[in-house]
Amino acid sequence: MTITGTARAFCRRRSVELINSSMPTGTIAKVFGVSNTTVCNWRRLGLPDKGNSTPRSHVGRPRGLTDVQLADLRQLLMKGATAHGWPNDLWTTKRVAEVIRRHFRTTCHRSHAWVVLTKYLGWTSQRPVQQLRDSDDAEIARWLKEDYPEILKRAHKRGAHIVFVDESGFMLAPVIRRTYAPRGHPAVCKVANPHGKIAAIGAMTISPERRHFGFCFDLSEDNVNFHGDTTVSFLEKVRRQIPGPITLLWDAIPVHLARPVQRYLHKHRTIVVELFPSRAPDLNPVDKIWFYVKFDCLPNYTPPNLSDLRLRVTEEFRRLQRRPDVLDSLFNLTKLTLDLNFVPSSDVEVEPWSART
Repeated sequence: MTITGTARAFCRRRSVELINSSMPTGTIAKVFGVSNTTVCNWRRLGLPDKGNSTPRSHVGRPRGLTDVQLADLRQLLMKGATAHGWPNDLWTTKRVAEVIRRHFRTTCHRSHAWVVLTKYLGWTSQRPVQQLRDSDDAEIARWLKEDYPEILKRAHKRGAHIVFVDESGFMLAPVIRRTYAPRGHPAVCKVANPHGKIAAIGAMTISPERRHFGFCFDLSEDNVNFHGDTTVSFLEKVRRQIPGPITLLWDAIPVHLARPVQRYLHKHRTIVVELFPSRAPDLNPVDKIWFYVKFDCLPNYTPPNLSDLRLRVTEEFRRLQRRPDVLDSLFNLTKLTLDLNFVPSSDVEVEPWSART
């Protein structure tokens, strides 16, 4: 059926005839149930041709970049923002609009840059991953390729639980996320004590047989960091909850090298300590737990005192203990694996983890 045989074509033809008869545009729009802009567009296009279909008119500014230019833009953005002179590799709509202006001599508003990123390039808004600036990427890659598979092999040979340990702190000052407010009147978060904090130590445990994920934690006294003796108390708590040998992975920070800790580890030979490479906190899955609780569970939370903060943090940790699936997903956010994808040495027979589940 041609467009002259449709209801819209009839409305368009009649509106043009009524406009030519000096009927007001607003009245015509009310009669046909369309906007004044549509009536004006119909008047500009004129009468539809009989027997021929007329394509729908495109209203708005045409796309400023061709398909070839969009492909070039993708390559430019993949180089990172630092390659274009910015101090970090975070892409914002303002920066993308500036890249379009520089390389294609086309003025682009930030809102249109968002359309280019999401609609034409298929990019999404994501939370950036933090990494220490002075971390040794080559050493981390070597540790993942050479040392970590050996750690898994030794742990498997002993039938040991793998335990990751890390420390963090929870402040009375909230982790701020965006909120809506009237223009020029931002919301206010009143903090009781911006320096008040509770130190936390946590351990993600993975059983050797069923590969079950668990979480153990402890909180310090108010405004007190963990030290050698309190770290020993936590290790004893973990040891009592886990039957059999333990392979413990943590960072070589002073509290882990303290004399009380070393005496405890020397006394309990079933705990074998393995060290992460220096300045690589993103390898530790417990660091992902801290990030998850702070940014996903407690954003904008402003407790009136440390007692309320302690109760809320404890509640979130206990809820996490009941969610081994969440712990598994947080472990998968790291570069670690539990699969032994290497040829074992001839003197040690190693069965893949997947075969034991």
